[in-house]
Amino acid sequence: MQQIPLGVRLPDRAVFASFLPARNAQAVEHLRRLAAGEEEGGLTWLCGPAGCGKSHLLQAVCTQAGERMRAGYVPLAQVAQLGPGVLEGLPQLQCLCLDDLQGIAGRLEWEHALFALLHELQEAHARLIVAAPVPPALLGWALADLGSRCAAGAVFQLRALDEEEQHAALQLRARLRGLELPPETWQWLQRRVPRDMRTLYELLDTLDEASLAAQRRLTVPFIREVLRAAALPGED
Repeated sequence: MQQIPLGVRLPDRAVFASFLPARNAQAVEHLRRLAAGEEEGGLTWLCGPAGCGKSHLLQAVCTQAGERMRAGYVPLAQVAQLGPGVLEGLPQLQCLCLDDLQGIAGRLEWEHALFALLHELQEAHARLIVAAPVPPALLGWALADLGSRCAAGAVFQLRALDEEEQHAALQLRARLRGLELPPETWQWLQRRVPRDMRTLYELLDTLDEASLAAQRRLTVPFIREVLRAAALPGED
């Protein structure tokens, strides 16, 4: 996979197979087609609340697209302090994913660099996928033309998972790791752990490592032990 030289490594789990589409199926299918080269280049905008899967999908696009084209993922929240120079060289990519775009919106120097980048990518018929909490029309742009260009692309509003979908998503991730998540375990977690997907996935990572080390199933008593040992919420 072709990645940009910013020291950014994509998590192995950030693939389409580990993402539950649920009510976001249309957006996921569009991104799959982009990554597979089946969809024409252009700009795609993902928006939605924290924990709805924006970063996961951007990374999944980059992972899949990287098998057949030059692809890169840039987490702007992590690299913004380096200045807009981090965007230099990116027009050579055929698929570029920019995360947390809200962090540079309204900053004139950044917006000029982003406008130039967008123009070059469009000229090359490359794919640009960006993510922010809100649609482009609601960001405080310094350059009105940049806001208009972004709004002219495909905009997908991602919906957060409800409780039933959260259970299905966690089961999917657990199965891919070779774990079994019994219904009683999920019911126990529901009552004791913050129910946003980022927290739940991080908890699953912790439980996976502990289960492998102890060679034990994910029973309620075992999870209580792990949470207590790690001083995580839910051990009481």
